[in-house]
Amino acid sequence: MSARILEDSPNARINKTILDRYLSLPLQENIVQATYVWIDGTGEDLRCKDRTLDFIPESPKELPVWNYDGSSCYQAEGSNSDTYLYPVAIYKDPFRRGNNILVMCDTYKFDGTPTDTNKRKTCLEVANKCVDAEPWFGIEQEYTFLDFDGHPLGWPKNGFPGPQGPYYCGVGANKVSGTNAEVMPAQWEFQVGPCVGISIGDDLWMARFLLHRISEEFGIVSTLDPKPMPGDWNGAGAHTNVSTKAMREDGGIRDIEKAVAKLSKCHERHIRAYDPKQGQDNARRLTGKHETSSINDFSAGVANRGCSIRIPRGVNDDGKGYFEDRRPSSNCDPYSVVEAILRTICLDE
Repeated sequence: MSARILEDSPNARINKTILDRYLSLPLQENIVQATYVWIDGTGEDLRCKDRTLDFIPESPKELPVWNYDGSSCYQAEGSNSDTYLYPVAIYKDPFRRGNNILVMCDTYKFDGTPTDTNKRKTCLEVANKCVDAEPWFGIEQEYTFLDFDGHPLGWPKNGFPGPQGPYYCGVGANKVSGTNAEVMPAQWEFQVGPCVGISIGDDLWMARFLLHRISEEFGIVSTLDPKPMPGDWNGAGAHTNVSTKAMREDGGIRDIEKAVAKLSKCHERHIRAYDPKQGQDNARRLTGKHETSSINDFSAGVANRGCSIRIPRGVNDDGKGYFEDRRPSSNCDPYSVVEAILRTICLDE
């Protein structure tokens, strides 16, 4: 591993234990610091800012609507820049701890209409129509660690590591290993779910915020680029596992097969929904190589990671369970993914 790793990162050099003396200062009872988190105009990046509350909220509805400078987030003009934050989900703050919270927010323009990158509003409308189907989602978020210079963490600065093969779930310092090490060195994965309906979107976006925030502590960049390294290296996806109540019951394999048949007829629409550039990012990843299907063709199979839709071997053997949509890119908007899937398999659109 190169001795220059993180050498140029000013954040990695900061003694962060000094911050503890300030975090440990006592607060008045019921004083809460709330970090509002939202998706900016790129549809990929997150922003945040803090406010102090004099009560402990139990529901997002209790939290005040706030605003921010949308012109600095690619969401408004400078002459009319105030953009509104509507809290939708509350999480405990693992950094400040105590009663402090993280708040996932929706974004709205001055006239009350959703911003262009607010995909949650229509996703919620669709999810509410599918409540009786009890859809569950689990998303496998792949990502890649980069050094401060944008080079994959642990890779030689003037070359490449050994070819893929030993890294997936690998053990040993020479494999940059961990619980969810992925196929390409410096590539990792975590899973969120199973979640009911739209909550998978809230949870995944907040998990991404935590990923980036923790990476800051180490002076590392975490990228969700679906193909961070060209050539004979795996890309990064957000494989989406899906089931309905009928699929989870005995004989549910028939409902899974029906859903796959519906998905086969809407491939192009789903490709447009599965990355923030309407398929352009995925075009670099979905090549038919490196455990992907071709972006141009729909396919499905049992235990086949080269298909658009994979039915796990255990599901096929049990005759019930879930299916995996392997097409969403690592930088997808999960709200768009959930909406597209529900429209196709539940609403027959």
